[in-house]
Parts: sequence; structure tokens; C-alpha cells
Amino acid sequence: MSVSIRKLSTGETSLAKQFDRKSIVRSRLVLNIENEKLVYSIAPVEPPYEREVQLEDSDYGFSEIPPTVFIAEVDGKLAGRIRLLKWWNQFGYVEDLVVNPEFRGLKIGRALLEHGIQWARENEFPGVMLETQDDNVSACTLYASCGFVLSGFDHNVYKAINPNKKETALYWYLIF
Repeated sequence: MSVSIRKLSTGETSLAKQFDRKSIVRSRLVLNIENEKLVYSIAPVEPPYEREVQLEDSDYGFSEIPPTVFIAEVDGKLAGRIRLLKWWNQFGYVEDLVVNPEFRGLKIGRALLEHGIQWARENEFPGVMLETQDDNVSACTLYASCGFVLSGFDHNVYKAINPNKKETALYWYLIF
């Protein structure tokens, strides 16, 4: 298997539509605070359910301050993508990290995230931050294994999208 990662050019923005953003939720993080530190355990979800992250129109193109986008290809096939930008607090921000289902479990996400961390270091950011959901356990365990620390949460951030949803936004930081 040959994996290559390259920067996405402006003319390739339509590639954003080629990712399958569905996954099966089988577990979720349960949050707790111990010694003034946010900790979590993993609990099963019964019954498992399918989740799909909806893209916004801005995900298909570049804004005035364009994000930096790297894509991963495996044997010439589009496997994954990471979108990064400078956040308002001067951190590098992982706006999106996605791996197509047939390439999950092959460490493509890890390779893209490590590429993003290197990008943040090269741009002299103080670290990298990102947000995910408590029911995206595979992403959460990836971030923790790469040295990110769970630093905050928000039970209400998704209420405007779906008032009945019980997803919690989780904020992760890797400080250099």
C-alpha cells in the first residue's frame, strides 16, 4: 500500500464532496471531573446508530482566508482529508478530518493529523486545537493517542441544528 499526502490546490475544491461522512456509533465518551481535570470513560451505545456529519457550503470552497488542505491518496484513490486554519486564538485549528470508510483502520487519519501538527509547528502556532463529538469515539481515541488533552465540552452547541440531539461537543488541545 502506497500512501501519499499533498496539499490540495484551489482548483480541486470539488474533491470535498467525494467523502462518505457516515459512521456507526457503538460507544460514546462519558465525562467526569477528577482533581480539576476533565476525564472520560467509554460506554457502549445500545442500540448502535448511524451518524452523518453534514457539510456546510463553506466546506466546498475557499473563504477569504483559505484553509490549508491536505489530502491522502492510497494507490491513487482519494482516502482522506484534513482542513486546517489559523484560529482566532492563534492556535492551529483542525476544521475537518475525514477518512473514507474503505480506508479507515489503516492509520490514514493519524498520518493526516500528524501532517497537520507538523504544519502548525512550521507556522509557529502555540499548538493545535479541534472540536469533535462525544459519540465519535474513534476520533477521540486518535486525538488522545497523539497527545491531545480533552480540555472542555459544550452540551448546547448542536441544539440549534437538532434540539433533540444529545451530542456533546468536546474540545481537544495539543500545546507545544
